Amino acid sequence: MRADDLARIRRALERAGEVARRFAPGDVAVRYKAGDSPVTDADVAVDETLRRELPAADEGWLSEETVDDRARLDRRRVWVVDPIDGTREFLEGVPEWCVSIGLVEDGVAVAGGIFAPARGEILLGGVDDGVTLNGERVAASARRRLAGALVLVSRWAARKRSFADAPYRVRAVGPIAYALGLVASGRADAMWSRGTKREWDVAAGVALIAAGGGHASTWDGTPIRFNGWPPAVAGIVVCGAALERDVRRHLATT
Repeated sequence: MRADDLARIRRALERAGEVARRFAPGDVAVRYKAGDSPVTDADVAVDETLRRELPAADEGWLSEETVDDRARLDRRRVWVVDPIDGTREFLEGVPEWCVSIGLVEDGVAVAGGIFAPARGEILLGGVDDGVTLNGERVAASARRRLAGALVLVSRWAARKRSFADAPYRVRAVGPIAYALGLVASGRADAMWSRGTKREWDVAAGVALIAAGGGHASTWDGTPIRFNGWPPAVAGIVVCGAALERDVRRHLATT
């Protein structure tokens, strides 16, 4: 049991949500990083809040909005966070944006929390404790067949590709952390992406999926490791554990 860790995550999520709500999507300063990625004053303020709330003196820190200190590589426990995953959605008033907190021990994501303030959803869990959504116990999907399943895709993929012939249903979701939370809580059955992901985008979700009894791996099927250099994951495949074989069979033909 890791009650202290989960309590710390919940408290940090709640305070981060309070900070984020002070900023209005249409009235917040925004600038752009490399790759045309937006960052707002809300991202920075939430980042500062999380850093005050989470790491102890002997714990490492990795955040999208903090200059990376490689001293984290020597830490056994590391907090991996995205202050606002879905900054574009935040700016557009799309309610899927969320605060994402993952706790990594010895390279493994063991606890996490995702808070979508605009939806009023707090997902919290640890690998030995299960997952809760707003305090109610949830779990990953028990579906065994991909036919008829609900698969999440990025907003970009939904615009660029046709899924008319897919054997599954499709829902477009912007922030990947929110998408992983949907899979962890059984509200979606699967999600996959071949592209490289940053650790802060997926650490919380991977922990929650493991806690919910689901499957999470890199694109080629290897376990996902965190606190690396560079902090990146070589693609991702997530689903209910019983669905993994059918998902892999499908991916092998696409």
